Amino acid sequence: MFTVTDAQINGWLALLLWPFLRIFGVFMADPFFSNSAISNTIRVSLALLLTLLIAPILPAMPDVPVMSAQGIMIGINQLLIGWMIGMCMQLIFSAVEMAGNIAGLQMGLGFASFYDPQSASNVPLVAQFLSAATLLLFLAMNGHLIVLRALIESFAQLPPTDAPLASGAFRMIAEHGSMLFNTGLRLAMPVVGALLITNLSVGVMTRAAPQLNVFAIGFPIMLAIGAAALYMVLPYLPQFVNGMINEFTRFVNGLMQALAPQ
Repeated sequence: MFTVTDAQINGWLALLLWPFLRIFGVFMADPFFSNSAISNTIRVSLALLLTLLIAPILPAMPDVPVMSAQGIMIGINQLLIGWMIGMCMQLIFSAVEMAGNIAGLQMGLGFASFYDPQSASNVPLVAQFLSAATLLLFLAMNGHLIVLRALIESFAQLPPTDAPLASGAFRMIAEHGSMLFNTGLRLAMPVVGALLITNLSVGVMTRAAPQLNVFAIGFPIMLAIGAAALYMVLPYLPQFVNGMINEFTRFVNGLMQALAPQ
């Protein structure tokens, strides 16, 4: 007669539940997998399918009952680890969106905003355009596969254990958030610089000829120069996205080392 013990059931649950929680944590924060166009049903199904595919190559799970206090803490840790991995990539897209906000504001398009279901807020037109272009480049460069590879490698670097996570990793995430402002400003700097020169030129022109209406001629000039500067920046966007994907891989490797229990 075929019998199943409680230890066997617990082992099967641990082999699937804890990896599933880490994978689902990535899907909650990653800019592609967390897109509102992907329903929760599909997101959960993909996480479960990926869990079943990688389960045979995962390291041994800790011998802890899944429904115990230790098991629940392990599950929370796995969800946090996955969320951190996805958030590292989300910061890249946030930096691009910030660059679009700065450029659009300087161009005079700060009022031209549309509802973005991804962020559940009104986002300026330029920011939406750059975000969409970055997402297409991200997919063309197999960025979603790189995220999945980093996720699967994280199980070898940091297997699920009942040991508490090192606190230094949370500080790494907070410090990495400064990249958002630094990178966003650098990406928008060509447009901001061109518009600054244009502003100075319009100011000198209206000073030399006070009869000119600065609002009638300034806005079209600012819009045209800003669009031209943005057009010249776009060819460098693939190089930027590729560099940020490489930086994501390096940062995740360092994050896994920092999260390892001391």
